[in-house]
Amino acid sequence: MTTPTSASAALSPATSPALSAAGRAASAPGGTTATVQGRAPRRKISIPLLRRSRRRDLVEVPARADVLALCSVLLGYPDEALYADLDLLGEAVAALPASAPAAHLAVFWRAFTDQTPAQARAHYVETFDLRRRSSLFLSYYLHGDTRQRGMALLSLKQRYRACGFTPEEGELPDYLPMVLEFASRAGTGAGEGVLRAHRPGIELIRRSLADRGSWYQEILEAVSVLLGPVSDRHRTEADQLASSGPPSDDAGLEIAAMPYGSGWTGSPGTPFGPPEYTCAPAGRQP
Repeated sequence: MTTPTSASAALSPATSPALSAAGRAASAPGGTTATVQGRAPRRKISIPLLRRSRRRDLVEVPARADVLALCSVLLGYPDEALYADLDLLGEAVAALPASAPAAHLAVFWRAFTDQTPAQARAHYVETFDLRRRSSLFLSYYLHGDTRQRGMALLSLKQRYRACGFTPEEGELPDYLPMVLEFASRAGTGAGEGVLRAHRPGIELIRRSLADRGSWYQEILEAVSVLLGPVSDRHRTEADQLASSGPPSDDAGLEIAAMPYGSGWTGSPGTPFGPPEYTCAPAGRQP
């Protein structure tokens, strides 16, 4: 797995208007103003407040697109590109207007930056690559290893194209950092709709990270607050995932039917995951 885009790209004027100096001319009045030190000379940016959506249950979060963009980048593998943009990312987190999601990201940032790069990478691989309950491939929770999963991935790619979003090559479209990046660009309807459709899986990831005491829990908490309270139906579905695992074809791998709550994490050193990532990518070692 790789970060969908570099931090500088994800937070550039083209991808995150709320962090763009140029995008301020069209901003609605009443936004907050922050100063960010990037690679260019210091510049003032105005972070506009959320434009209202038709959803009556929408949780209002200032700089909503920026929160999602930062979650996308910070949830990616902490490679050299991320560390090259560490100062920019820290300033972007600090520049967020006060909100519950922003507070969660600030807690994550303090914990993450207390680690060495080697420690952060080992924690990431152990957390996301070796554990079935915190897979970042959302359609796996909804469809498991069934044939419907391929159709779901194709449908998601088509949605991306329809919205003018071109994901990074070599990554599945249901990779959560990519879905977060799409949501930050496409808005509360088509964008966040993908997150809402996979809410039970996101809730299971959040619980798993909380159980492990991982600092990545804070990112999932930020996303959950932004999406609003978990419905009773989605909570029940997350409970069922935890106890029984995702669906599986009768001809599927026997391992896929094992309960998420069984405590199984694979033999020592053996990655768990859907078929596309049963081995950590080259160059990524715990």
